[in-house]
Amino acid sequence: MAFQFQSVASTAPFLVDAFAIDFTWLGTLIGLYMLPGIFIALPGGMLGQRFGAKNLVLAGLLLMALGGALMGVSTSFLTVSVGRLISGVGAVLFNVLMTKMIADWFAGREIVTAMAILVTSWPVGLALGLLVFTPLAVSQSWNAVMHVAALIALASLLLVALIYRDPPGAPAGLSLGLNLTLTRDEWLFVSLAGSIWTTYNVGFIVLISFLPELFTAHGYSITGAGRVVSFLGWMLIPTTPLAGYFAERLQQPNLFLIGGFLIAGLAAAVLPFADDPIIAFSIIAAVIGAPAGLIMALPAKALRPQNRASGMGIYFTFYYAGMACLPGLAGMARDLTTSPAAPALFAAGMMALALAGLMGFRLATRSAVD
Repeated sequence: MAFQFQSVASTAPFLVDAFAIDFTWLGTLIGLYMLPGIFIALPGGMLGQRFGAKNLVLAGLLLMALGGALMGVSTSFLTVSVGRLISGVGAVLFNVLMTKMIADWFAGREIVTAMAILVTSWPVGLALGLLVFTPLAVSQSWNAVMHVAALIALASLLLVALIYRDPPGAPAGLSLGLNLTLTRDEWLFVSLAGSIWTTYNVGFIVLISFLPELFTAHGYSITGAGRVVSFLGWMLIPTTPLAGYFAERLQQPNLFLIGGFLIAGLAAAVLPFADDPIIAFSIIAAVIGAPAGLIMALPAKALRPQNRASGMGIYFTFYYAGMACLPGLAGMARDLTTSPAAPALFAAGMMALALAGLMGFRLATRSAVD
């Protein structure tokens, strides 16, 4: 999913030239992958509850492959946008129900570590995209990038179909209806958790999508800038599961959550004004993965087992709404200020909002216990 998501950001200069678009429309095209989640995340969760999570995941991967193939043959911005939307519909189904599958397997066990490992697949895909897509677009074309992403989705479909099985003791039957049975507290908790996950991810995606331009302004080549920024994704691969593991063992989730938001946000705010941005960038790369698994575990812990599919649908509705709209605002800030510093400052603001959301979540859960 992340590999396909990165296909637009990594081919940004080629798409801008091919379709004569500005950075606002580029940010919008990035966000279109998330737009269907506003409308489909909750119904998708309910459909998974009705027809089975694995079946919906397979359908999602098929749509991701078809949408990517359409993007690869597009000759207009309208067609490439439609392909992006189709891929996004599939990604919504895949994301919501895959997360529910992991919660089913690890609830009551090492849920934070398990979610942290699941989240690691996101930076793996982004980092691979940053390394592979730009050289591929230079040597072949941006169309080839879209086709490769579609083929990866198709290969993933085969892997899920052949390997995944339900956990021992899972209910044999499926729900006969589409309904929501969340309590008021469950609605509140999952909504606050969704807002934290949204702002955190928007900050990360804005950095990984727009920082290559900042590095080129400091003398890096386009390919070199992509390689440097890919380090942001590669660092999340060890730091995210390790942070989840140690936070769970030390029973200090707030230390890792608050520290990650605060340090990453401050470094992002400083980064555009440094003579050489590599130091601030390295600090961001070292700490930004720490909160990820802990955030993902918040709704899994707050929801009853029978409400996990629909609850994760609500959680991801917040996520997709923010991811569809906010990257476009970061691009707009870049256009209005004509400064490559604007997206980094925008990302710093997102980390501050994530920290505020965490404070709200802790207050709400404490009030419910009292």
